[in-house]
Order: sequence, then C-alpha cells, then structure tokens
Amino acid sequence: MRQIELPSRIESVDEAAMMADEYAKSCGCSDEITFAVDLAIRESVANAVKHGNKFDESKTVHLTLHDKPDGFEITVRDFGTGFSVEDIPDPTDAENLLKANGRGILFMRSFMDEVEWENPADGGLKVKMLKKR
Repeated sequence: MRQIELPSRIESVDEAAMMADEYAKSCGCSDEITFAVDLAIRESVANAVKHGNKFDESKTVHLTLHDKPDGFEITVRDFGTGFSVEDIPDPTDAENLLKANGRGILFMRSFMDEVEWENPADGGLKVKMLKKR
C-alpha cells in the first residue's frame, strides 16, 4: 500500500497520476488496469483539488493506492465541504448534455468496477474506487 499527501494545486493531478502509474506497474498490473487507474486518478484528484478543497493550499488531498488480491484500489480524500453525489446532474440526460458538470463521476464509474463516495464525519469527501483483476 502507498499513501500520498498532495497540495491542493492543479499540478498535483499529474504528480498523482505519475506516482499511481509507477506503483501500479511495480505491482504487476496490466496495461488495462494501469490505463483505468490513470483516468480515475486524474479525474478524482482534479475534483478534490478544484471542487473539494477549492485550490486552498492549506488543505491537502490524501491518496491511497492499494494492490489487493481482487484488484487495484484507489482512495482519494479532500477536506472541503463535501457534497452528495445524488445532487450532481446526470450528464447523459438530454437536458444536461451540454453542461460540463458531472462528467467526472461518469468517467470514474465507466473506467472503474466499483466507485463509492463517503462524507467523513470530520468533513470533506472520500471516493474509493476498485479496478478488478
């Protein structure tokens, strides 16, 4: 398992993706898993920095990478105000097709096999994702 703490700035997206790529490859993950992890990391860390922590560098983004027997697990946590996933408009509805919001959630659900959101008691938002082997 690898735990990473990142500052709330946009450069952290590439940093997180590079570290996840290295770790996934060192664990022997396939190209398919590594590709899915890259996309999920980029989207979730970008959301944590931009929407969660609102670029507040006094807040960090916590990233956990865990190679498990059933797959590769990613957890991304911000320390913003949190939100409910159900409140985000479905980007596939006709009325939302031209809106920019909600696509990241769709991407994460598309590329990962399991995606769960949680609002921890001490604030923020935590997303846990699994790409099965």
